[in-house]
Parts: sequence; C-alpha cells; structure tokens
Amino acid sequence: MLGRGKMRGKALSRLIQSNSNIVIVLEIVKNSTRYFPEGIDIYFENVGGDMLEAALLNMRRRGRIVVAGMISQYDLEEPQPIKNLLTIIYKQVRIEAFTVFDYYHLYSKFLDTMMPYIREGKVSYIEAIAEGLENGPTALEGIFTGRNPGKQVILVAQE
Repeated sequence: MLGRGKMRGKALSRLIQSNSNIVIVLEIVKNSTRYFPEGIDIYFENVGGDMLEAALLNMRRRGRIVVAGMISQYDLEEPQPIKNLLTIIYKQVRIEAFTVFDYYHLYSKFLDTMMPYIREGKVSYIEAIAEGLENGPTALEGIFTGRNPGKQVILVAQE
C-alpha cells in the first residue's frame, strides 16, 4: 500500500530506529557475548544500518549472514555507510543475498503444491485489516511492534 516516494524510506527508518522491539534486538546483538559467547553463527539481515554493524562485530569465525533486505536504508537520500567490514575478512564471514526474483520461475510449481493445502484449510494466514487511509501509519507501526502479525491490509475504499 506504500508508494515509492522518498518519505517511505525515511519514515520506515525513523520507525525502526525508535521501535522498542528493534532496540531490544539491537542491544542483544551488540551485547551478543552475553547471549552468544562463541559469537553469532548465522544472522538473518533484513534491517541494515546499526543492526548489521553490530552483527558484523559479533560474528563467529566462519559465520554466515543471509541478506534479504535492509529496510532501514530504503529510499534514504544518503544510506548509512557500513563500518566493520574488515570483520568479514578477519573472521572469514560469508555473506549471501537472495531475492524472491531468484525463485520466480518456481512460482507455478509452488501454486500447484500449495493451493490444495490452502483449499483443505491445512495452511492459512493471518490478515489484519485497517479501514481508512488515515489508519495506515498505525497499521504499519503494528507490523513492527508485533500487534498485527501476518498480512496487513489497509482498506482505502469499499467497492
């Protein structure tokens, strides 16, 4: 429901920077020696910025980072530079990115496999519906705070 304007990235970045759940996770990563005394073996990167920097410093030797996104950096006029890149060499960290486009050729096979499960009710999803564009920011915030896990829909108009 979001456009590709510059405010999108800035607003998301501010939301992530101020969100208490993200701050808690960031503190865990920054203080990972307490939680992961041998370092982080596998880190799933979807935020970027401070989170990635903290993770890099706390990676285990030959650790792995899977990158699927960097939401705090999208559409920023000047993305945050990443520090601690030498850690990749010193700790022999492997970083690999992936996108959905790499697997798009499998989409029809996925539908053939999943649709029977969906029709039988064996697979379902959670959908939160916010009515009215004015409720969009609150709905978006709910995704990051865990208030509405699953699919978020903003109903702009009834047909």
